Amino acid sequence: MPLSRAFGLPLLAVVGLLLSFGPPNAAQAQVFNPESGVLDNGLQVVVVTNRRAPVVTHMLWYKVGSADEPLGKSGIAHYLEHLMFKGTENLGEGEFSEIIARNGGRENAFTSFDYTGYFQIVASDRLALMMEHEADRMANLVLTDEVTLPERDVILEERSTRIDNQPGGQLGEMSRASLFVHHPYGRPIIGWRSEMEQLSTQDALDFYETWYAPNNAVLIVAGDVSFDEVMELAEKTYGKIPARDVPERNRVVEPPHWAPQRVSLSSDQVGQPSFSISYHAPSYNLDPEGQAYALEVLSEILTGNTGLFYDELVRDQKLAVAAGAYYSGDSLDLGTFGVYASPVAGVDIETLEEATRALIDRVVAEGIPAEELEKAKRRLTDSAVFARDDASTAARVFGQALTSGLTIEDVEDWPNRIEAVSLEDVNAAARAVFSDSTGSVTAVLLRADDERS
Repeated sequence: MPLSRAFGLPLLAVVGLLLSFGPPNAAQAQVFNPESGVLDNGLQVVVVTNRRAPVVTHMLWYKVGSADEPLGKSGIAHYLEHLMFKGTENLGEGEFSEIIARNGGRENAFTSFDYTGYFQIVASDRLALMMEHEADRMANLVLTDEVTLPERDVILEERSTRIDNQPGGQLGEMSRASLFVHHPYGRPIIGWRSEMEQLSTQDALDFYETWYAPNNAVLIVAGDVSFDEVMELAEKTYGKIPARDVPERNRVVEPPHWAPQRVSLSSDQVGQPSFSISYHAPSYNLDPEGQAYALEVLSEILTGNTGLFYDELVRDQKLAVAAGAYYSGDSLDLGTFGVYASPVAGVDIETLEEATRALIDRVVAEGIPAEELEKAKRRLTDSAVFARDDASTAARVFGQALTSGLTIEDVEDWPNRIEAVSLEDVNAAARAVFSDSTGSVTAVLLRADDERS
């Protein structure tokens, strides 16, 4: 599936959506109340029963993403995601997709830095069929040059559309490469063009045979189904596939940055200038100081139409048409925290950037207004009402968490931990992230006729 289907929303917006869930009365509540088990071959199975409609979401997540690719093979994780739809020893090219369509279902797939996932949404009485064929392509993928090389052209064209011909995509790629100069999070998920052009059938098969194993996967089924039903079906389908040795995900450590960095891009394709500042931040998985939950609350306080940045820069100072912050903490390794803004007509980037940095300095020096804390936590925990409505949300939340180093308990206890965040926790997290200017990257997007840099 094309990378665009993986991220119909901007990646950071998706991350914020998926991790920002908790129930209305979070103190003793849990979010999804899943049941889980493990097959003898190591496949982890998670089931979230939701009887609101006779529908199920069937998701298979692999604990491998673009950050696990061999050097010189960037893009191979996403390339293999495309090739998983090409056929197996039992089904011809595209035949699984045709079966899904004939049975009234829909499907998708996605690649990120830390995981790759495949899913189908179908009537609950079609679940066995989905599990049978998803298990088939876990074990029996067939690839030849006749199908892989044309698909390589597809992903190259996708890169052209999404990055090479998009100033925002170009700037985002350069900004991330500057934020992660050594860690593989600095590589684009879709890959560097020069390396994508060299990817081969054997590269795809090697990656598949290395990482696509039941003991390196998580099966999540959410919807009109019981745990016992799913486990019985899983044993009959996935349970037939033997476990294999899978490498540990040993990744390099991002070294200290000695100076803040700045990237700027001008283009006649730019209609709306903008700028952002990205910072290294702890992730939920790597959080030695216990700041991840406070950063989630901080981003909620700063962003959106009710956020501090919007109030100050858009409503009060009338310098921006948009302003906010984001926290991306779902990574296996380092996370990121960022702020962004776009100027109104007649206001230059320098003026808006100066005002934004002054606001950051004020947050660091004076802290967050006390009255904003409880409102932000309430907005976060209230959103669980909507999370429970859609079975697909539960499947995505658990898949993202379990492939990024977290546990079921981490997901279920998330609202309680958000409720426990204090004002001092938020202010300490803000000081820690914003004061580390050496680890920041400022990215500026300008119109071609704008002489400023």
